[in-house]
Amino acid sequence: MMDGDLPRLLLVEDSETQALQFRLLLESVGFVVDRTRTAEEALDRLNGELPDLVVVDFNLPGMNGDELVRRMRHASRTRTLPVLMLTDAAAHDVERQGLDSGANAYLPKSSETALLVSRMRALVRQRRATGTAAPIDSGFRQARLVLIDDSATYRLLLRTVLTADGHVVVEAGDGADVIATLAGEPVDCVLIGLDSLRYDATELCRRLDARRRRTGDAYEIVGLGGMQDGPAVLAALNAGADDVVPRTQDRDMLLVRIRATLRRKLARDEEMRAAARALEQERTLERARAEAESADALAIANRGLEEANARLRETQGQLVQSAKMASLGELVAGIAHEINNPLAFILAHQATVERLVREAETGGETAKLVKATARLGSMRTGLVRIQDLVVKLRRFSRLDDGGPVQTDIPEAIDAVLTLLGPKLGDGVTVTRDYAAPATLVCTPALVNQVVMNIVANAADAVPAAGGRIAIGTAQRGGDYVITIADNGPGVPEALRTRLFEPFYTTKDVGAGTGLGLAIAYGIVKAHGGTIAVDDGPEGGACFTLAIPVAAS
Repeated sequence: MMDGDLPRLLLVEDSETQALQFRLLLESVGFVVDRTRTAEEALDRLNGELPDLVVVDFNLPGMNGDELVRRMRHASRTRTLPVLMLTDAAAHDVERQGLDSGANAYLPKSSETALLVSRMRALVRQRRATGTAAPIDSGFRQARLVLIDDSATYRLLLRTVLTADGHVVVEAGDGADVIATLAGEPVDCVLIGLDSLRYDATELCRRLDARRRRTGDAYEIVGLGGMQDGPAVLAALNAGADDVVPRTQDRDMLLVRIRATLRRKLARDEEMRAAARALEQERTLERARAEAESADALAIANRGLEEANARLRETQGQLVQSAKMASLGELVAGIAHEINNPLAFILAHQATVERLVREAETGGETAKLVKATARLGSMRTGLVRIQDLVVKLRRFSRLDDGGPVQTDIPEAIDAVLTLLGPKLGDGVTVTRDYAAPATLVCTPALVNQVVMNIVANAADAVPAAGGRIAIGTAQRGGDYVITIADNGPGVPEALRTRLFEPFYTTKDVGAGTGLGLAIAYGIVKAHGGTIAVDDGPEGGACFTLAIPVAAS
């Protein structure tokens, strides 16, 4: 066995001869002994690592043993340290003085070796015992004791004395009755008559000691013996009893011994409560630190999310702008063609008008003025067409305008169709059925970007000759619904779940970016709506946009 596992004992003894005898005896039975000559030296030694037991001589040079114990009991770190007091005298007043000072047990130095060792081991056992049960509440209360003894007369005497001293005494008939009582209300001490013919007192001590080790209950076990020493006393101490009180002692000494036992028990309870309070405070601090760290981590995570969201919004805006520019780039050639045609005949008619007006001014020919007037009408028609293209292009360009505004949905769809005119060509027929109310509170991107991307995709999917695209609006419950159907090949059901993924496209490489429908999906979701694709009435694809009117 390592020295760290052996019980450590501080011996306070001024006699060199007796100190040597005690050291040899105690080391032979498994104690590690440290010795001081005076109480003052012992107090200094107790400022360091505490032993498991202090054995102190009552009569010491300078400070006496009882004063040493009294000072130990005033210090919180040594308040529950077990103390065995030894003396050469056997007088009751010396024993009383030692126990009243706070000693846990008292023995004459002339006691038998077996009794001395058993007492020390019992005290060390108390020191090293660790309970898990919560100690009894520290408020003012009466100590609760369980008494079992064969003699009804002695039980009455003991109960009368202890009750008068302010304790509650519960009598038990046998060992099972004792165990049942312990299972009820908390108990401070069990008093067991050792000279019994009805029960095995040693076995009962062993059972009670095993039970408190198992349950963590902090009750004391005190044997009531016929004498100060003897086989029954040794057997009880070795079986787990914390002390043995002679039955023959007078009532005053009996109370002194039991008071010392209860004082020891209550001191340990208070130590356990202090330890529990310290542990709870430490746990509270740990929780506070953990909560502070969690709050810091949450704040960092929130900042990270805000930065990520900001980057995502920036990227989304860039993608929207990229898709817009791609769409505009695709339309530039057709728009330029649409503008060039009226501009060409405007310029041609303008030269004709100028010439005819000059000739009419000099020759007075009315016919030339009539012809010039006709040419001016054609020029006005071309200019109106150009103006209409510019207005609709300006409407489309308001893709990034602020928040939701009152939007004329049919007018916005018509503007998109005008811009897509060159892409649709003469072979694609577009039908319109605007059954819903004309206006909807939304962002311009809902029509400018979403409808344009879907119609542009439909234009690519339908036949160049005989292609048909149907656009409709309707009010369904609380939703404003826009449908766009075509007679193209449609979208296979297996691909519909991926259709709105960024960069996914069914077009040939280089023919599409895969962003149009992804951006459309994001815009519709931002309005709190849904977008879905199904089979159209003519076998092609049918896109359905549902925008909550209340949310918009």
